Amino acid sequence: MSEKKPSQPKLPPTSALDNPSSQEFGNWFEYPVRVQPHHTDYAGIVWHGSYIAWMEEARIECLRSIGIEFADLVTIGCDLPVVELSVRYHHSIQLGLTVVVKTRMAEVTGVRINWDYAIVSTDGQQLYVTAKVTLVALDRERGKIMRQLPASVKDALAKISALNNNF
Repeated sequence: MSEKKPSQPKLPPTSALDNPSSQEFGNWFEYPVRVQPHHTDYAGIVWHGSYIAWMEEARIECLRSIGIEFADLVTIGCDLPVVELSVRYHHSIQLGLTVVVKTRMAEVTGVRINWDYAIVSTDGQQLYVTAKVTLVALDRERGKIMRQLPASVKDALAKISALNNNF
């Protein structure tokens, strides 16, 4: 008698990170990155943690592009730590390539701020990574999640939301 091996359970689909069309990224903030040796492993392929650092840099530069310095948010006592992160690696990136990290603020729900990301080739033809990041507003002094966003943060996020269509 032959024994049947149990089939491997399938992971649920992560449609939010599936291969979107390049047209979906047309109006997002763009942050170019040239792959340096310290971004890669010994084979010259970008290390997975580098993508996360690039996404944070793009988010900070997106804020800066509309006059919001992250340091100012910290000064008013509001930190925005990452509480959730989903990344889909579509294709590897090699040493020496230049890529574009595209980002946009997707939605704000209470004190949760959701950002979308795509890392693509400079011509937009190759999709390397898609990701979603959720931040939450934290009161730095108390070390607790805020009940609501400070007015200045709400205003800043409204600016980003309005500009998402103009990037």
